[in-house]
Amino acid sequence: MDALAAVLRQAGEPLSLERVEVLPPGPGEVQIRIEAAGVCHSDLHVMKGDLPMKTPIIPGHEGAGVVEAIGAGVTTVEPGDHVIPIWRMSCGRCEYCLGGRPALCDVGTQMRFTGLMPDGLTRFRDASGGPVLHYAGVSTFSQRSTMPEGAVVKIPKDVSFEHAALIGCGVITGFGAVVHAAAVPAGSTVAVFGCGGIGLNIVQSARLAGALQIIAVDPVPLKLDYARRLGATDFVLSGENDPVAAVKDLTGGLGVDFGFEAVGLPDVVEQAYDATRKGGTCVVVGIAPAEKRARININALVYAEKTLKGSIYGSTRPRIELLRLIELHRAGRIELDALLTRTYPLTQINEAYAALERGEVARSLVLPWGR
Repeated sequence: MDALAAVLRQAGEPLSLERVEVLPPGPGEVQIRIEAAGVCHSDLHVMKGDLPMKTPIIPGHEGAGVVEAIGAGVTTVEPGDHVIPIWRMSCGRCEYCLGGRPALCDVGTQMRFTGLMPDGLTRFRDASGGPVLHYAGVSTFSQRSTMPEGAVVKIPKDVSFEHAALIGCGVITGFGAVVHAAAVPAGSTVAVFGCGGIGLNIVQSARLAGALQIIAVDPVPLKLDYARRLGATDFVLSGENDPVAAVKDLTGGLGVDFGFEAVGLPDVVEQAYDATRKGGTCVVVGIAPAEKRARININALVYAEKTLKGSIYGSTRPRIELLRLIELHRAGRIELDALLTRTYPLTQINEAYAALERGEVARSLVLPWGR
């Protein structure tokens, strides 16, 4: 079956809109009709070459769609089911999976670095019959995608595809960073460095956790407006102020209990760490170019007993957490509509990423079939 897809032929070049062949699902696999896909910085890092990947490859890791076909042995979904792809598939059997940390599973890591399915092959072919690789095992920037059964979660059919796609990466990552990685208790002080799609969900999740003070830090005034709507109590325009000094001024000179970095830049990691108080915790969520390093004051780490940690996929169990987040949204506790700034047809995907780089959106979606 064929599909229109956005293909990265070479890092640093625009995505190419191409017709590709999507091979049918084999044993233990499913084919998904992608109805909505998120425009996320993680894909941009690959497109720009900050995170090297073999090409040609179809990016896209945040999305939602409908099961069109299943392979032999598939039991958890059937054609017609609505699903969210899991962009960090796990095996369910290794020490990480059994220990409640499936995002660290080596199966997902291998798929991420090779661009291939677990059997070492791809399910995409270009017009000349050549192989096209998968990104994060799901490649949601294609109208159709074949992936392992373990890479999808069945969701209720009354959840819109737009809402489901937002939950699939930005919401779960921000929520999990607050609830699982940091375990922010009620009454805490929090600073969020970077108010894009992930940072805004850290803001609203800190509000949900009962944080007393939530400081939004970003160089773009529009992003601070988004953060205000989602629960931020204080704001630092980092392009015009020393963000560390500003955060400390807002906290009586102490710094915050929890600092979150959601940009992926070494200097911002340093700022989030430096703005965290004695005994506090700094959580790094942003994805940086592969060769980058941050400079951390080791004495401050020791004498101030700070904690510095990373979080991927919100340190969550996606198969459980995605459904939990749907229920939190239904209960009015997680906001989704305020996150979605724009939608684009797949044919305008390069324009969507240009707007993302200009800081014009909170989160945007590509609708592969148009609506």
